[in-house]
Amino acid sequence: MYKQNNNLKTISLIMIIIGLVSLLVAFLTDAHSAWVSLLFNNYFFMGIALFAVFFVALQHVAEAGWATIFKRIPEAIMSFLPITGLIMLVIVVAAALHLNHIYHWMEPGIMDPNAPNYDKIIAGKEAYLNIPFFLIRSFIYVTIWIYCAKKLRDISLQGDLEGGIGEKSYFKGLRVSGWFIVFFAVSSSTASWDWIMSIDTHWFSTLFGWYIFSEWATIGFATILLLTLLINKQGYLPALNDSHIHDLGKFVFAFSIVWTYMWFSQFMLIWYANIPEEVTYFMQRIEQSNYRFLFWFSLIINFLVPTILLMSRDAKRNRDRLILVCTIILIGHWINSYLLFAPGTLNDQGNLGLLEIGLGLGFVGLFLKVFFSSLSKRNIELKSHPFLDESKHLHT
Repeated sequence: MYKQNNNLKTISLIMIIIGLVSLLVAFLTDAHSAWVSLLFNNYFFMGIALFAVFFVALQHVAEAGWATIFKRIPEAIMSFLPITGLIMLVIVVAAALHLNHIYHWMEPGIMDPNAPNYDKIIAGKEAYLNIPFFLIRSFIYVTIWIYCAKKLRDISLQGDLEGGIGEKSYFKGLRVSGWFIVFFAVSSSTASWDWIMSIDTHWFSTLFGWYIFSEWATIGFATILLLTLLINKQGYLPALNDSHIHDLGKFVFAFSIVWTYMWFSQFMLIWYANIPEEVTYFMQRIEQSNYRFLFWFSLIINFLVPTILLMSRDAKRNRDRLILVCTIILIGHWINSYLLFAPGTLNDQGNLGLLEIGLGLGFVGLFLKVFFSSLSKRNIELKSHPFLDESKHLHT
């Protein structure tokens, strides 16, 4: 059983207080910026928690055994999903009630030909972009994601109580995982269209769903690896060896490259075609001085840092280096998350400042509190699993 570290509990609490104060100050000074900051920070941590569900499900359907010994880590990470899901629903319901103005297409009259603010392009998307259908989709995404996450966690616990090799519970998990992955394949893309791409309503990208998934995978693997190393340093997971760390390091390295490929492919195709409704997305981020540096900086650190520092086999087994690289990657993609939302909602008024950073720290503190609390409520090491012995003797 995992015992929470008092120092980590104190640090988490301090971060939560900083986040709450930052959010309160933000709402008192600039409510619109506060909503945007809440949205992009929540999106970032939702991606981490949701990918943890996908990771656990993928191990089931692939019948992979290598990650079994640290399976409790992604299971604890995905316990944060209900919180981010609830916050996301609050944001979209508030948008539908016009309590925030994040989604321009929700403005009254924008799809009415007789209204002064009528927009023909947005009106052409009314069959998909209408408030009732938008809310229904949002509730469906969050409900099914949370249900599958809870089901997989419960089944995993049943495996420990079952005894033996836990074969019965494993096949239950296999069925849930199969259905989740099918749903996730569709909903991860459509949710990104709804919650992110619809902010820039005139813009579209056929690569956007893949681009968001590659980011979720990168930050998801980085978080799993970082927390696994942290827990191992505290004396837990004694069977964790360099091969497990190496495999996680390979995924962090690989998906950093995949994300860069998606970033470049989306950018290159839009730049080459030079269609006005497409290039405005990048013009906002490149030509406006308050986003230009962040735009190029996030690309550089998210690509060059893992490429240079994790290229060799030995680098992927160097725990101190992995901690450094994963931390930099998470910061880099947090900045990129800001760039997904701010230019289309704040325009030239966007500024990544102390309030955004403070709220980000608050989310980190809340995430760590939920993670460690979840981890302490069950055995950190699986007692029974068909691939447990295989995982303990992993050597690559």
